[in-house]
Amino acid sequence: MIKTIAAVGLPVDEVLEIRRNRILPEQPAENRKRISIVTGIHGDELEGQYVCFELQRRIEQGKECLAGIVDIYPAMNPLGIDSITRGIPAFDLDMNRMFPGDIDGSMIEYVVARIMEDVAGSDCVLDIHASNIYLTEIPQIRINELHQDTLVPMAEAANVDLIWVHGASTVLESTFAYSLNRIGTPVLVVEMGVGMRITRRYGDQLVDGIFHLMKKMGIWTGEVKPARKPVISRNPEDVCYLNAGMGGVFIPDVLHGAKLRKGEIIGRIVDPLCGKVLDEVRTPEDGMLFTIRDYPVVVEGSLMGRLLKKEVCGYE
Repeated sequence: MIKTIAAVGLPVDEVLEIRRNRILPEQPAENRKRISIVTGIHGDELEGQYVCFELQRRIEQGKECLAGIVDIYPAMNPLGIDSITRGIPAFDLDMNRMFPGDIDGSMIEYVVARIMEDVAGSDCVLDIHASNIYLTEIPQIRINELHQDTLVPMAEAANVDLIWVHGASTVLESTFAYSLNRIGTPVLVVEMGVGMRITRRYGDQLVDGIFHLMKKMGIWTGEVKPARKPVISRNPEDVCYLNAGMGGVFIPDVLHGAKLRKGEIIGRIVDPLCGKVLDEVRTPEDGMLFTIRDYPVVVEGSLMGRLLKKEVCGYE
């Protein structure tokens, strides 16, 4: 059941519409639990588009197993998706810095306030993001430490590789997730893949996790795949940041998600004019490479990757 939850007029007879597709069980009943899948807040993050499609496709194949409500919000920033821009084009605004909004405020404040009204009250919300065009991320859920007691058990059922618990001081209060968590609607922030692309294997992994989570919540009664056990990082010192020592073109030598030993080469920074290797990016510690540079052109200081230390990963 598709519904427009917010609509405002634009120049030249156009309309900005935010739409939701609600999937209801075949046998309606009171007090059904509700899960909301939200994506497209940033217009250049497209990984969630495949998740919305695949989730609905699988539900339709086994509709008799649906015992709760599934709300799909595939395009919170449709103008950004249409123009392949992170923020809201023409307004130069990041929608994820506008929450909780104001129903009597500006156009964008009104839109995000209506989004808040519609999503609030969900038993669980997945706010799906991708990385930017420069970096690729393994499927992970990022959580504000203030809400970890509620959110970590949910995140553990979602089939991601990493749960990254952040300090409260690093979380912006104007984000969608923070605003809903503050009023008691639990939101899991998913980060995976790369900007402007769809990584199908990551999307399939997350969809499997959503079904596993829905099973745990009593929203789905059908068979589900077991969820992988995620690594949980709660200490900022668990993560090593790898930066370029100089500019050039980055050529990776390892696969994303690789488990590496201290001193191993992650990749080389090369000079295509002279055919020389300018620098080697090496691991400072044993660990798992959960972020890797995807866009090859780098300057001094560019983030090349993030490494989760071995003692946190727990591998041999």
